[in-house]
Amino acid sequence: MSDFVVAAAALQAAGTDADLSPPFIAALRVSGVSISTLAEPFDTETVSASSARAALLDEIQLDLGEGPCWEAMRTDRPVLTPDVRSAVSDRWPTALLALQHADFRGVFAFPMRIGTIRVGAVDLYTDAAADPTEAFVSDATALAGIAARHVLHRALRAVERADTGDLPAGEYSRREIHQASGMIAAQLSVTVEDALLILRGHAFSSDRSVSQIAADVVSRTLDFTAPDVSSRNASGSGSASGSGSEGPSAPPTASESQPGSTDHDPDT
Repeated sequence: MSDFVVAAAALQAAGTDADLSPPFIAALRVSGVSISTLAEPFDTETVSASSARAALLDEIQLDLGEGPCWEAMRTDRPVLTPDVRSAVSDRWPTALLALQHADFRGVFAFPMRIGTIRVGAVDLYTDAAADPTEAFVSDATALAGIAARHVLHRALRAVERADTGDLPAGEYSRREIHQASGMIAAQLSVTVEDALLILRGHAFSSDRSVSQIAADVVSRTLDFTAPDVSSRNASGSGSASGSGSEGPSAPPTASESQPGSTDHDPDT
């Protein structure tokens, strides 16, 4: 029995709160896996990560609102970057710089979708540059499809629990970021969308994660009405302006190409 068949069966039988990462690692021989929800009506957050480094791969992209996982979900196609070090991108340039700074090598993103419902994406990475085979892409696409059903079920359950107020924050919850955005919106009399952009800009300019800045805002150790914070954030927001709102700012046109990554038809 092949590694893929065993992994697919294990993923299919995964329990309600089981870690979804091991089957991907066993079948695809990658260094790490992160799985995230990206599309409304679900929260944008990491659902599962095989390690702290895998969680960082997600965090970089979720903080910036751009990257291979966003593109994979938006285009409904795998986004394959065999070597981040030598890659170039005009679709997610800020995320690429951050991934290079974190010394990621091979990064491969696969969309999770069920029917017309866009759920999110699966990110895989390798510690060395790697050119994925057709079998790799096919197997990863199939596993992402199985994982999508689990993730959708969990996301719907989380929405239901949130409606009743019975929702503890998970390990990778970004609820604090949403709370901080609301607080900044109130402080500066701006929309929540602009508040999130300001939060991202401040994180980018201070070389910290959005989650860290959000924690300071919620704990009231950081107040954006303070003049020094506003001035620092003004320059920081400009640095991060390419990240836009919660998702990528505009879909690619048919004529655009992705240097450094290769789109494969999942049906191949």
